[in-house]
Amino acid sequence: MKRHFDDLQLGSIELFCMAAEEGSFTAAALAAGVTPAAVSRSISRLEERLSTQLFVRTTRSIRLTASGRVYFEQCRQALTQLVDAEREVMGKQLEPTGELRISIPTTYGHHRILPLLPRFRERHPGVKVDIHLSNRNIDFVAEGYDLAIRVRAQPDSTLIARHLEDARLVVVATPQYLSRIGTPASLEDLDRCDCIQFELPSSGRRIPWLFREDGKDRETLAAGSYCCSDDVLGGVTLAKSGAGLFQTYRFIVERELEEGSLVEVLTAFGGRSRPFTLLYPHGRHVPLRLRAFVDFLMECKLKWSA
Repeated sequence: MKRHFDDLQLGSIELFCMAAEEGSFTAAALAAGVTPAAVSRSISRLEERLSTQLFVRTTRSIRLTASGRVYFEQCRQALTQLVDAEREVMGKQLEPTGELRISIPTTYGHHRILPLLPRFRERHPGVKVDIHLSNRNIDFVAEGYDLAIRVRAQPDSTLIARHLEDARLVVVATPQYLSRIGTPASLEDLDRCDCIQFELPSSGRRIPWLFREDGKDRETLAAGSYCCSDDVLGGVTLAKSGAGLFQTYRFIVERELEEGSLVEVLTAFGGRSRPFTLLYPHGRHVPLRLRAFVDFLMECKLKWSA
């Protein structure tokens, strides 16, 4: 194997990551036990080697350039893997440690994953969890993510996929709204109801409502006076305010259904769901913190499926 780095170059990469994390050459120097001038020279050598500018420098601050951000995410991931590999070989990583960077859809994050994280960290206090709530697709390598959860994930040979659950869909409304317009008994009755729509911000496409009628799957683009995009919870809030009907995941409105502040309708046409999948990159070395988190979610999955 051809050698690509010497000790000086690896040291420069480490100082670069420290400066990016600290947001300051001075802070990075203090953390590394060197002078700020040494950090600046080291990063200048790195920029010369790469033929690109990694930081925008002012007299008071530094910030990563677009190229610097991509380089930082990949270098940070590589350095973390090196540390993990050393610990594993030396037999010192008996407990998961380090940063776990995860991407979760907003709805699933708020109602499924975020409430579980304190319990996960009670088991593994050495793991720092960096949570990004977003519905957009991510680049695992370029953005440095360890794990993502997605709905209706597409097959990808570069990723390991673990099924979490088929989240049941329900149509809900307030008792007050139903007392005004009457409870719909058929899918045709949706034409006289205000049906709150959700629109995908990436495409502008409105998400159809899913039903099952006479054993066959049906999709309906119900109409109404309200449309939300980006955050599904906006549609839930509108429904809870009496604006109309909304189709959402049952786990989001479980409490409201139990309390009676929301009522499920069209139950005869229910039974549809959407799958949520846990994704992480293929690799010969899976960090212990990632393995621990995957095992933890698989344990929680058993309770969701019960």
